Amino acid sequence: MVKLMLVAALLLLAAASCSARPQNDVEVVEYESDNIGIGGYKFSYKLSDGTTRTEEAVINNAGTENESLSVRGSVSWVAPDGQTYTINFVADENGFQPEGAHLPK
Repeated sequence: MVKLMLVAALLLLAAASCSARPQNDVEVVEYESDNIGIGGYKFSYKLSDGTTRTEEAVINNAGTENESLSVRGSVSWVAPDGQTYTINFVADENGFQPEGAHLPK
C-alpha cells in the first residue's frame, strides 16, 4: 500500500510537469534531502521554471505489525497559461489525499 501511495504521488508529479508548450532547459535552483535510508525522510527542491516540491515522511508504529508510512507534501508548478497551481497532499493509511484550489472537492 505504501508503494502504491508513493507511485501515485510520483505519477501526479509527472502529470503535473507535462506541458504542451516547448520548454527551455530547467535547472535545479535549490535541493535539500535528509534521508539515511532508515526511518522517515524529508526532501525539497525548487526548479528554475518555478516548480517546487516538498515531502516529509514519518514511520508510524515502528517495529510493530501495524507499521506504516505517513507522507505529507506539496508540489507547485506554473501552467502554460501562467497560472501557478499547488497541490498539498497526505498519503497514509487512508490513501492518497490531494487538496488544491483547482481540484474538485
